[in-house]
Amino acid sequence: QVQLVESGGGLVQPGGSLRLSCAASGSIFSINDMGWHRQAPGKQRELVATFTKGSSTNYADSVKGRFTISRDNAKNTVYLQMNTLKPEDTAVYYCNARIRVRIRTAESDYWGQGTQVTVSS
Repeated sequence: QVQLVESGGGLVQPGGSLRLSCAASGSIFSINDMGWHRQAPGKQRELVATFTKGSSTNYADSVKGRFTISRDNAKNTVYLQMNTLKPEDTAVYYCNARIRVRIRTAESDYWGQGTQVTVSS
């Protein structure tokens, strides 16, 4: 069984910073892409950033230059450093990963439970 556990959300003032972490654990053979999505109230879930197994990164236009995704493969952990936060960044942030649990089986997408980020004065 695979689990993704996020941490690091909270309340921050506009212009502030937060760092989210997401650790994958359980029966894992390999991890391909890892990333972060977010969902604001009344809106659809949207991609924030991804970090591929080949170390490529991709960001939503709205967070480019402010957010940085990184990954520690030894710890099966992905991070999201969020700087210069804006009220419109307020959302529940979800970690996801494409994981193969055994050799010669298909990869599946796994999601964390979400962590709330609120940007407000």
